[in-house]
Amino acid sequence: MYSFAQRPDTRVVDEPLYGHFLRVTGADHPGRDEIMMQIDCDGPGVMDRLLREAADSPCLLFMKQMAHHLVDIDTAFLQRMRNIFLVRDPQQMLPSLTIQLPNATLRDTGLRMQWELYEDLVAAGQDPGIIDSRELLLNPGDVLRQVCAHLDLPYTDAMLSWPAGPRAEDGIWAPYWYHSLHRSTGFAPYVEKEAFPSDLEPLLAECRPWYEKLYACAFRAAKGN
Repeated sequence: MYSFAQRPDTRVVDEPLYGHFLRVTGADHPGRDEIMMQIDCDGPGVMDRLLREAADSPCLLFMKQMAHHLVDIDTAFLQRMRNIFLVRDPQQMLPSLTIQLPNATLRDTGLRMQWELYEDLVAAGQDPGIIDSRELLLNPGDVLRQVCAHLDLPYTDAMLSWPAGPRAEDGIWAPYWYHSLHRSTGFAPYVEKEAFPSDLEPLLAECRPWYEKLYACAFRAAKGN
């Protein structure tokens, strides 16, 4: 999201269906009550409004969605846009996820739903792209060039860096989730976590097949800079 926010032709929106997700699932996320009080929790209404605004705007609309937020909602709106999936190896992702969600499940990772959405979009004639976070960090410029080419957009090096600190586009949940992001000024070099908590092994086993399916279709980073 921060990368695309650097494009002068693009407006970004941070997780527009978060309130909807909290309302329909009752999920106990950090800041739940505050979030639901301050944002629109009517998922279909939110998407209708955003798509109307996009149709009347000269800017591209980049929506950062979480797959697990697409619950109890008609996902037909995905047919009206180009879709890019972002995935991360669960062995690297789960230790971070469970800091905020100690009882995280496969649903919280979104991996199975991402694969099911990917298959549905392909069956409907789309060609969704998949970014793997490791491949992205190994060579951000190359992977972003591939993403832009896939979307028929011009690439710009401006997408590689941003000022440190919060952004106006951040959702109000940023204080709970974006600590390291707000310290960043670009894509950090990839560093693999060495230790994996043994208590997360069962969840890792659930996640692994879905991630592997997605990774098989992901953009690959060219070696070198």
